[in-house]
Amino acid sequence: MSALAVMVSASAADYVTIPSGQLVSVLANAADNKPVAIAAFSLRVLPVTQAEFASFVKAQPQWQRGQVAEIFSDNSYLHRWNSATDSGEQPQQPVTSVSWFAAEAFCESEGARLPSWYEWEYVAAADGQHADARKDPHWRAKILSWYDQPPSQKAPEVGGELNYYGVRDMHGLIWEWVDDFNALFISPDSRNQGDPDKLKFCGAGAISLQDKENFAILMRIALLSSLSGSDSTDNLGFRCARNLNPVGK
Repeated sequence: MSALAVMVSASAADYVTIPSGQLVSVLANAADNKPVAIAAFSLRVLPVTQAEFASFVKAQPQWQRGQVAEIFSDNSYLHRWNSATDSGEQPQQPVTSVSWFAAEAFCESEGARLPSWYEWEYVAAADGQHADARKDPHWRAKILSWYDQPPSQKAPEVGGELNYYGVRDMHGLIWEWVDDFNALFISPDSRNQGDPDKLKFCGAGAISLQDKENFAILMRIALLSSLSGSDSTDNLGFRCARNLNPVGK
């Protein structure tokens, strides 16, 4: 693990400090593709687990299946759980089938927020030794191998290898919500293709993005840009982030 990884503990979760830097995003947000400045922030080391989310809905029953307002969830919300408060037999699996609204509410409950897309992409660019491994063909092949696997009924437990920043499971486990998912505009034809779990829109979505070789990241953008805040899918979970300085200071 890099010396940059400074662990801080808050609530039941571990966060790691992510240093400031610059990111050349895959998003085609500028003709000259200038780097985006990333301010330092902290990020959950692991995605939120089934057990953690079960504790959350017990404390805040308005987010339980069957209780959450329809405007904040769809019919797939926590549909695999045994009951409104029982996630099942594998509490260390990442929680999935949660809406953006529920994910944001969970993060707020521990004094955090969802990361922005740029923050997520910045950390996800790292391998175990380098802050930005995106040009490494072996790293790309390893990530893409996950997408070649048929979807399973249950995700593995959290706890994969640490990356350069001391974060785990950015790839190879689940998709993840980001705060500004609805700002990831891509080709309209690619965002209205029905079931997001089947990713029918990926090919068209890649047309309007930079770095088209980074297919794994483009797939995530295509998925997120197809969703509304009330949607949930079986492979979509989340992790939380925090500002290092209070707002206004």
